[in-house]
Amino acid sequence: MLSDIPETSSGKDRTARIIENLGYVQIDTISVVQRAHHHTLWTRFGGYHPDMLHQLQAVDRTIFEYWGHAASYLPIKDYRYYTYRMKNFSDPMDKWAKDRLKKCGHLMDEVISRIRKEGPLGSKDFKSNTDVKREQWWDWKPAKTALELLFWRGDLMVTRRDNFQRIYDLTGRVLPQGTDTSIPEKDELGRFLVRRALQAQGVSTLNDIVKHIHAAGREVIKSAVDSLLEQDEIIGVSVEGDGAYFALPDQLECLPVDSEGSRDVHILSPFDNLIILRDRLSMLFMFDYALECYTPKNKRQYGYFVLPVLWGTEFIARLDPKADRKRAVLILRNLQFREGFDKWEEFLPVFTAKLADFARFNNCTAIELEDVKPRKIVATLKKLLKKTLMENKDA
Repeated sequence: MLSDIPETSSGKDRTARIIENLGYVQIDTISVVQRAHHHTLWTRFGGYHPDMLHQLQAVDRTIFEYWGHAASYLPIKDYRYYTYRMKNFSDPMDKWAKDRLKKCGHLMDEVISRIRKEGPLGSKDFKSNTDVKREQWWDWKPAKTALELLFWRGDLMVTRRDNFQRIYDLTGRVLPQGTDTSIPEKDELGRFLVRRALQAQGVSTLNDIVKHIHAAGREVIKSAVDSLLEQDEIIGVSVEGDGAYFALPDQLECLPVDSEGSRDVHILSPFDNLIILRDRLSMLFMFDYALECYTPKNKRQYGYFVLPVLWGTEFIARLDPKADRKRAVLILRNLQFREGFDKWEEFLPVFTAKLADFARFNNCTAIELEDVKPRKIVATLKKLLKKTLMENKDA
């Protein structure tokens, strides 16, 4: 899932292939370091630049935004498999969506009429009613909610993002000519979602498949799994004695024989596809991880935006970084290693090289350490970082 795109692919093409291979890349708003969608792509392609994503969406039209696992970038070739959700928009299961449809649905015709006449618009182009007090932070101004509803229904698409703000246009003006928009039957949709999940995850439980992309209910997925098993298009596999996993036959043939695998270091986004399913992460890697930005500060154990550090096939540390963009400094507010880890001589040189790459990805030229555990590695870590950053500066 981290290195399965051929090195011969480059630039936008490689970025597009990564998104297709993963099925979706989740979008997130938190920006203490590069946002999750950029981070997830950079993890798999060190030559990635955020402008590549903009080009794929706004110019090439090979990806689009919609609800995948959550708000996501998706391959345009998969568009028709999301029309099922669009079709059922008028009767949403979610209470939040029902409430917003009831309160703001009457504005949808007016909003879409403006976009039809004026061209692409964002929520900032619609003035809010300043006399209406917002009850909660999620109680968006009505026009913004109407834009979201039209987006969910498929009448509008995100044509581009300006400073991360969505700019909407009519779907007919964004969707490439010839895109298949036919609505799949439940069976076809279920089969697609099963294959998408297994392609991305390698081996998956039923729950993993259901949670991968939220485009159909559990009963649709379960029926598709049963059907694909009967036809030998997927197979049941055992993971450490647990037989409730499934895989695509050709995926198993690609599994590495060497159990040690790569010894590369990866600093992962909390929303990375590899770790977004926390139960799966715990089961397969025996690593319990939680994003603590929603946890009260006095109850946090590792930090506000803690990132897991993967070395080969082991999660060995947690890192809480912050990009100080004014000073171009990456601050490591907290770095804690797994208790008992002691392979410092082998690990620290490759780790500092990755930290330097991560700093550069965040447009930072220096790295500051605040709290590191165990303390005994601080001097060595600082020395290696100084050397690595100096070498990068001279390169």
